Amino acid sequence: MVAIQIRDVPEETRAALAAEAAERGVSLQAYLRRVLDEEARRHRNASWLAQIRSRVAGQETRAWEGPSMAELIRRDRERDEPGSA
Repeated sequence: MVAIQIRDVPEETRAALAAEAAERGVSLQAYLRRVLDEEARRHRNASWLAQIRSRVAGQETRAWEGPSMAELIRRDRERDEPGSA
């Protein structure tokens, strides 16, 4: 693991973060690690969604032309009924 140091953090900010960590029952270090992990996860997800949107943007969409779900269920039930073959 690497160490990250942040200089010139206002005491008020440090105190607020420490209070939040204490409220959650974890150390300030553990709390800040969770915050950083969550932010990195959000960034990865946003990047992933942007890639998918980019891929989908060029694709043509079309309406379903097959049978409705109700029709498929009806056919399946008829197939499974005793005496129908």
